[in-house]
Amino acid sequence: MNNMELAGKKKLILISGRAHPQLALDIADQLGISLLPTDARTFANGEIYARFDESVRGTDAFVIQSHCTPINEWLMEQLIMVDALKRASAKRITVVAPFYPYARQDKKSRGREPISARLVADLFKTAGADRIMSVDIHAPQIQGFFDGPFDHLFAMPILLEHCRAQLDSSTLTVVSPDMGRVRVADVWSQKLGAPLALIHKRRDPEIANQVSVHEIVGEVEGRVCLIVDDLIDTGRTIVKAAEALKNAGAKGVVVAATHAVFSDPATEILQSDFIDKVVVTDSLPIPEEKRWDRLEILSIAPTIATAIREVFGEGSVTGMFDGAA
Repeated sequence: MNNMELAGKKKLILISGRAHPQLALDIADQLGISLLPTDARTFANGEIYARFDESVRGTDAFVIQSHCTPINEWLMEQLIMVDALKRASAKRITVVAPFYPYARQDKKSRGREPISARLVADLFKTAGADRIMSVDIHAPQIQGFFDGPFDHLFAMPILLEHCRAQLDSSTLTVVSPDMGRVRVADVWSQKLGAPLALIHKRRDPEIANQVSVHEIVGEVEGRVCLIVDDLIDTGRTIVKAAEALKNAGAKGVVVAATHAVFSDPATEILQSDFIDKVVVTDSLPIPEEKRWDRLEILSIAPTIATAIREVFGEGSVTGMFDGAA
């Protein structure tokens, strides 16, 4: 009878890709377990190989990978790890992708464009993933691209707590950097008890990573403006927004974002005099050379670890956030 009971027990295993090992170690530490020993390597011709050093049969496996540069290599590594788990008889496989790859290619804005976010979901499914877990995805409809449970986690509680402790809500205005983030910014403004402003901007679809700020809607003069966004890539959008706010009379600009993509020249231009502080999470690795004195990095590991614990224990991931977004 004891053997039958042991055979029926679930076992959680945590596997890390090579993109952001520190985050995986922090999550493992939060869960009180060790990462599964893994032999992952890249051959001379660029092919990726992965093998697990212990049995994974019947396990509840969580494969963590942060999709930073080189994003295609890390995506392929995660797919290969999922495939290896499936072929080694893991019972359930959850892809943990704190920053969902290709999330900005979520729709066709013009003819003959791909919907790459859907392609990525299909790749995960084909590889053998049963579930996906991600943080602050760029477009909520991506959850519907995957044929299975998709746990959408929010960094807002962590960022919000930090900003509430650091900023005076009586002189604060929450700013949405574009129309697409208004809903999230509105939740921030409600939770902080601060008014909302938004920046109307227009992009040239022919030119990537270029933006023109047009006008500010809302009261920002004499106030500290908190710009909230899901990610910072090159930083040009944020810096132009901060410049527009300072020119409109804002006495301070703080930026809060979940994903620090920080493609060049982000680190240089985010040190602009128009920005007083940048607060991000460690959902993506931020090497020392991309850090500066006005950058604050908050740990996302407790959020992901709690979600993993809830999924493993058949609990509620939605309940973690109490309608945070």
